[in-house]
Amino acid sequence: MILAMALSVATAWAQQRSAPKKNKVPQAFETVFERSNGLESPTYLEMMDYYRRLVAAYPAVLKLVEVGPTDAYYPLHLVLVSPEGSLDADQWAAEGKMPVLINNGIHPGEPDGIDASMMLVRDVAQGRVKLPVNVVLAVVPCFNIGGMLQRSPYHRVDQDGPREFGARGNSQNLDLNRDFMKADAAETRSLIRAIEWVNPLVLIDNHVSNGADYQHVMTLLSTQPEKLGGAMGDLLRHQLEPEVYRRMKDAGFPMVPYVNHWGTTPEKGWDAYLEGPRYLSGYGAVRNIYSFVPETHMLKPFTDRVRATYALNMALIETFAAQRGAAAEAQSAQRAAEAQATRLPVAWTIDTTQVNRVPFLGYQRGYKPSEVSGQPRLFYDRSKPYEVNVAYRDVAVATQWADVPQAYLIPRGWTEAWDRLTAHGIRFRELTRDTTLRVEVTYIEGYKASPQPYEGHFALRGITTRRDTLDVKFLAGDYLVPSAQPMRRYLTEALEADAPDGLLAWGFFNAVLQQKEGFSGYVFEDTAAKLLRERPALKAAFEAKKASDPEFAGNGDAQLNWIFQQTEYYELRYRRYPVYKLF
Repeated sequence: MILAMALSVATAWAQQRSAPKKNKVPQAFETVFERSNGLESPTYLEMMDYYRRLVAAYPAVLKLVEVGPTDAYYPLHLVLVSPEGSLDADQWAAEGKMPVLINNGIHPGEPDGIDASMMLVRDVAQGRVKLPVNVVLAVVPCFNIGGMLQRSPYHRVDQDGPREFGARGNSQNLDLNRDFMKADAAETRSLIRAIEWVNPLVLIDNHVSNGADYQHVMTLLSTQPEKLGGAMGDLLRHQLEPEVYRRMKDAGFPMVPYVNHWGTTPEKGWDAYLEGPRYLSGYGAVRNIYSFVPETHMLKPFTDRVRATYALNMALIETFAAQRGAAAEAQSAQRAAEAQATRLPVAWTIDTTQVNRVPFLGYQRGYKPSEVSGQPRLFYDRSKPYEVNVAYRDVAVATQWADVPQAYLIPRGWTEAWDRLTAHGIRFRELTRDTTLRVEVTYIEGYKASPQPYEGHFALRGITTRRDTLDVKFLAGDYLVPSAQPMRRYLTEALEADAPDGLLAWGFFNAVLQQKEGFSGYVFEDTAAKLLRERPALKAAFEAKKASDPEFAGNGDAQLNWIFQQTEYYELRYRRYPVYKLF
């Protein structure tokens, strides 16, 4: 019975894929994907030429906009799609439009969205597909232009098409889907400005995944509902997601949540993937945007993957259009709640005690001797499909919270960190005179540094801190950053000292971890003796330390260093996090 059901699903897919298409596309606007019968994807120049010709042919519906520089030679573009009304995103809110931002090619070796969007934009422009009333699109043809220019058939070994595609890294060899908190790449900063301009209700970031083999062409990674919070999370979990899954099943592409399993096989179930704000979808959540990552499977034929991506993008657009009022109201309510919140979450984990069951269409796994090593190797037997309800753990709980101050204060010299904040549109003012303020101070007591660079940074993990309240002198020109601003959530996650994706974790404040001032032992010997004579409390603490720590008692250098650290001579800025909270 299970085999028959699985085969019927496969037959439905085949019928859907092979069904003749009505209203044949004029040859001038066939895409490379269509002309090659699903074997090829365009080069960057072919893609941009196609959009320019399309915009020239349909100027009342389409507009091509340059939104900023990239690390490559070419600028980043948006294609604005508005069948009715303005082609200016500044006017969309006043016109009651629902903007949907579709991002493609963040990993150009995963080009499915590039090709699907070319067809979708054309079909809307030509009236072959009708967008729901008041829906407008902002489409990024390819985000990672530098990666798309590095074209090769070899970047993603074993991927089933197209014949050639781009590389994962951008022109700096950065993975742009790890760049949204640190914003190292020029194109990341340009896209952040575009998000601010478009103000989308929905963000779609098209991808291709690998991993276990299974029957599903498409899987979906949604913003975690608890991270969205409040009415947004409830609406996503209970109404929006189920409707998207229903529409995809009706379209012939039954979906399953993104298959996030490692070291095992998927029939045993998995935890939902928690995308932090370094990822585009996680960054979308920080901005209170409903964000989705369609993940086709690289072992499926390219033509099937592109068709599934097209179908899912339309399913998301139509689902949100039908629930537009409730979705927008929930977004407004969540933004208002966060604007008043005195505590915000900065780290999450999956609650493994809460288990759902989802229908999964898999292939039976097995083991056989490897032709390479002779050892047992895993394989999936496509002649043995099955359907089973697997355990899916998708409820997140906050593990770390930040107390939100009235304002943050940052000394002026931290230009690299400050550049990141301003890239995200953070508002601030400069102090006009030297000022002493009573603030919360954070000391970095422990951390682990990555042994090798990760995305251009030697990142810090396992940060532990100690907090105190002190009077601190700030200088004219230092920055005061009020927390009462639209990017309040980003600000909290960026500046909280032990936030896993904060600017400290990414290494923007590493200089405070190095002590600059010290002492000459033979000279400080006399100073230390004098301090012990003059300060009975220091003398008592010193003797107690020696009594409790034999190793310390036998180490003269350690004793001098300990005395130095207890005095006003010790460097105040050493391990003092240069972001202060004013409550």
